Amino acid sequence: MSALFDKRDKKILILLVFMSILMSLVEVFAISMIMPFITLVSSPDLILSHASARMIYNALHFQTPLHFAYFFSFALVGFYIFRLGYGVLFAYMNNRFASKKAHMLAQRLFMRNLKRSYLEHINLSLDRIRDTIMVKSGGVTESLNALLNLFAELSVMLLLYGVLVYTNWKMTFVLTFILALQVFFITKYMSRFIQNKGSIVNDSNAKSLKILSKFFGNFKFTKLKDNHEEAYQAFSQNSLNNAKAITTYNTLQAIPNRFLETVGFSLLILSVAYVLYKYGEAKMVLPIISMYALALYRMLPSLNRILEQYNIICYRQQAIHGVYKDLSHPIQEEGVLELPFKEAIHLKNINFAYKHTHPILQNINLEIKRGQRVAFVGPSGCGKSTLVDIIMGVLYPNAGQIFIDNTPLTSQNIRTWRQKIGYIPQHIYLFDGSVAENVACGSPLDEKRVIEVCKMAHIYDFLCQHSGIETTIGEGGINLSGGQKQRLGIARALYDNPEILVLDEATSALDTPTEAKIMDEIYGVAEDKTLLIIAHRLSTIERCNVKIDLSKPAV
Repeated sequence: MSALFDKRDKKILILLVFMSILMSLVEVFAISMIMPFITLVSSPDLILSHASARMIYNALHFQTPLHFAYFFSFALVGFYIFRLGYGVLFAYMNNRFASKKAHMLAQRLFMRNLKRSYLEHINLSLDRIRDTIMVKSGGVTESLNALLNLFAELSVMLLLYGVLVYTNWKMTFVLTFILALQVFFITKYMSRFIQNKGSIVNDSNAKSLKILSKFFGNFKFTKLKDNHEEAYQAFSQNSLNNAKAITTYNTLQAIPNRFLETVGFSLLILSVAYVLYKYGEAKMVLPIISMYALALYRMLPSLNRILEQYNIICYRQQAIHGVYKDLSHPIQEEGVLELPFKEAIHLKNINFAYKHTHPILQNINLEIKRGQRVAFVGPSGCGKSTLVDIIMGVLYPNAGQIFIDNTPLTSQNIRTWRQKIGYIPQHIYLFDGSVAENVACGSPLDEKRVIEVCKMAHIYDFLCQHSGIETTIGEGGINLSGGQKQRLGIARALYDNPEILVLDEATSALDTPTEAKIMDEIYGVAEDKTLLIIAHRLSTIERCNVKIDLSKPAV
C-alpha cells in the first residue's frame, strides 16, 4: 500500500485511529451517564447510598443531595458540549485528510501520466486517463473515509457490547447470534451484489466519456454524418445503466438499517412479553431492558453505518485497483543534466520495434551536423516519424545509442535535450483559449515573446484584426483556417527559442501555394537552427542539404 500512502499519511491515519477510539469512549460514556442521571433526578437521596458518588459528594462539600443533582446536571451538559465540539473536530480532521488525500492522489496520477513514456501513452485512451485522475482518485478517498468511519463505529460497537456483556451476558450472546446471522447474510450476498453494481457504474462512466469524445471531439464530422439519433441512443443507454445501478445501490443501502432495527427492537419487545407471561410483571427486568434499549438505540445505527461503509469500500474496489495499478506502475525517472549541442548528433546502430516481431528501424547510423537542413523521405510506414521521435528523445531506441557531440543521450539528460527542440506536427493541437495561451502552451506566458513569434510566423496582422493575442480560437482551433493553424504551430514551436526545429508532415494538409508560403516562412525563421523535415512533397524539401531515404535497406 506504499503506492497509495506515504509515511506522513500513515502517521495521520494512526492519529485518526486514536481520535476515533477517544470518540468511541466519549459516545459510550455519554450513553452510560443517562441512566444514572435519571436515577439521581428521580431519587436524589440515592447519592448517599453509593460509595463512589458519596465520596465525590463529601469531597466537594455539597450541603444537600439536591445541590449535587444540580452539579451533576450542569456537568453532564458541559460534557455533551465537549462531545459536540470533539465530534465536529473529529469530522473535520477526518474529512480534511480524505479531501487532501484526494487532491494528492489526483496530483500524483496527473504527474505520473505526464511522466509516462510516449510509447506507453499512445496505448492509453485519453478518457481512461481522465477517468483515473478525476473520478477514481475520489473513489479511493471515499473508500478511505469509509474505512475510518467504519473503524470509529466499530469501536463504539465493541465498547457498548462490553457494557451489555457486563450487564447480562446470556441475553447479549443470544442477541449477538441473531444479529450476526443478519450481518453474515448482508455481507455475503448483498455486498457482492453491490460490488457488481459498482462495476457497472464504473464501466458506464468510462463508456459515456468515450461517447462524449467520439461525438464532440470532431463535431463537424458529427454534423455531416447527421447521426444524432445514434449518439443519443448510445449515450442514453449508458446513462440509463448508470442510473439503474445507482438506484439499486442506494435502495440496498437502506435495507440493512430497517432490517436490523426491526429485528433488534422486536427481540426486546418479545423479551418483555415473555417476562410478563412467565412472571406476571416486568418490573424486575425493566432496568436491564432499558439499558439494552438505550444501547441498541445507539448500536443499531452504528451497525448499519458499518455495513454502509463496508458496502462503499466494496463499491469502490475497481477505483482502488485502478489507482493502485497506475501509482505502482514503474516510471523511468528522467533528468535535466547539462547537455550542450555545438557540433553534431550521432546515431549509432539504432534499432526500434513497437512489436518485437515487426522491427521498424534496424542498424541506423547517421550524423546530423548543427545548422543542417535534413529531410527524411520514404514511403508511409518506413519509420520516418519513428526515427525523428527517437532523435527528439520522445522514444527510446531498443538498441543502439545517440550521442550529442560526444555525450551519450541518456535518461539523466534527456529532458534537457527535449527543451532544445521545437516541434511542428501535421495536426496542430489547439485548445479552447486565447492565442497567447495556445502559443505559450504551458510555458511561462510572456506577451512580448508571443507577439514576437506571431510576427515571425506571419499571423500577427491577422490577429490584430480581431483581439490580438487575446483572440479566442475555439476548441481545436475551429475559428481558424488550416494555414492559420499551421502558423500558430510555428509560433508555438519558436516560443521557447529552440536550437532544433522539427516538421513532421507539417504542411501536407495544405494546398501547394499555402504550403510554399509557409515553408518560406519556416526557412526564414530557421536560418540559425538545425532543421529536421519529414515530408512527401519534393517541393517541401528542395532546400534541404541532406536527404535521408528510409526506403533503402540501410542508412
